[in-house]
Amino acid sequence: MSSWRRMDVLGPHVRARPRLIIGASASSSTLFDHGLPYSMKLRAHSSCINALALSSNEGRFLASGGDDLDVHLWDFHQEDITEPCHTFIGPRSNIFCLEFSRSNQYLFVAGTDTMVHQYDVSRLGSDSNSRNDGLPTNMFRENDTVRDVTCSPFHDEIFLSGSDNGRIIQHDARLSPSSNIRAADIIQLTAEVTSIKFHPTMEHLFLTSDSKSNVHLRDSRMAFGPQKSRSKEGIVRSFHTTIAKRNIGTMSNPESSSVAFDREGQKLAVTSLHYYPTIYSISNPYPIAICTDNSVERSSGQRRYSNSCTMKHGSFGRPEPNSVVDYYCGGSDDFCGYVWKIPPVETLIAQRDEISANEWRMEDSDMIGFTEKIDAPVFVPTELSTPSAILRGHNSIVNTTLIHPQFPLILTAGIESAIVLHSPFASCPFSQKLSPTPQEVRQLPSSTTLEEVRVIDPLSLQPESADRVNPDETELDTIRLFDSILRREGETDPFEVRPWVQVSEDENEASSDTSSI
Repeated sequence: MSSWRRMDVLGPHVRARPRLIIGASASSSTLFDHGLPYSMKLRAHSSCINALALSSNEGRFLASGGDDLDVHLWDFHQEDITEPCHTFIGPRSNIFCLEFSRSNQYLFVAGTDTMVHQYDVSRLGSDSNSRNDGLPTNMFRENDTVRDVTCSPFHDEIFLSGSDNGRIIQHDARLSPSSNIRAADIIQLTAEVTSIKFHPTMEHLFLTSDSKSNVHLRDSRMAFGPQKSRSKEGIVRSFHTTIAKRNIGTMSNPESSSVAFDREGQKLAVTSLHYYPTIYSISNPYPIAICTDNSVERSSGQRRYSNSCTMKHGSFGRPEPNSVVDYYCGGSDDFCGYVWKIPPVETLIAQRDEISANEWRMEDSDMIGFTEKIDAPVFVPTELSTPSAILRGHNSIVNTTLIHPQFPLILTAGIESAIVLHSPFASCPFSQKLSPTPQEVRQLPSSTTLEEVRVIDPLSLQPESADRVNPDETELDTIRLFDSILRREGETDPFEVRPWVQVSEDENEASSDTSSI
């Protein structure tokens, strides 16, 4: 199954009033500020692409996986990158996540087949170009769909997995994967784990999000081990994700679907359903910025950034290795990717508004802010309302975006079967075939006729008829399916679909009890 869930989209009627608009000129100009008007497509998959990962350090290799169960490896050191350099097989169901280990010795792949597959990338020959480069060297069994994996930045064999059953497991690939997982290596949450990320520079810290909109920074020394040595599930900081709207007096907790660190681990981004990508400082529980496109002029009928029916994964990055300017990139349901320049943390904190609970209730406006509870202060983060670039070239939803660590390059993927590479230039070291990206964005049809609708298996997003093997028709079917989902689920107020109910401290403590692992 593609990373689809029944959700609703943030509509224009719930947009926050801008507190401060910052555009591309917030700091020194870089390559990304002039747009990424050229692109090319990498074609090897036959259905939705749910996950992308770049190899550690210089990002020589790109791994991609999705609903066709293949894991393709692309080499950016090729002079003309037209096909994968290797293809791994092994997963038996849809792939949702993949990541390279610290020194790129291993590639870990997981999804709905309840397994984490470990591939030994170091065994591949430099000149090999074979589909069957090997089955997984190890498989780690889980009890439910694995939503994310993250590899330690210090040890090739250490990784964490997070699953729909609420389990976060600490794995050591040096141990036999067939042995039973120890209770000491498990944190049991009361909600689905949606994302998990190791801190890039601090060995024991990792970030988690779950379907109840909890986003926590945790310490593995407090999270794992004997029960007597654990403390608060390892939580060392909680980030507030609950939003409040002044003129309706209610709150909402949009589900946090993914999290990401910047290069140094000083900032993090939370991608939430029904709301905008939100930027936090690692040292502050309240957000310092939200990323919108409210300052971008649109023609009649043209849609804006939204996030309704797929699980989005964004990334931080820089246009050049030595640059000090950070950008954040995320995908959208309007068939585009968005790139925002992120000012320094100190600047954003200084521009953020703090409003007391009493003052918040006194004024009638459509302003939206973040709070911890009903009687707590409300923080209104800086609005970054002018994207540095809007990435076009897709005909359906963009799920995943990656900023390359070495080249001024951004990769996007989603419902379609092609990966799109976006560049400021018409050529690059691995290809001379980049073309101007069409600026016309496909519009969402108002309806789909019965003649256009083919029978789709909703669990696999593949045609039910075995004799239909035309990949172009299959992709068109999938696009139409998601068109229908967007028409049905779009334009819904998050304060209606995800109302927040405050619980007592006793109830909150009971909900996080991990004694029955």
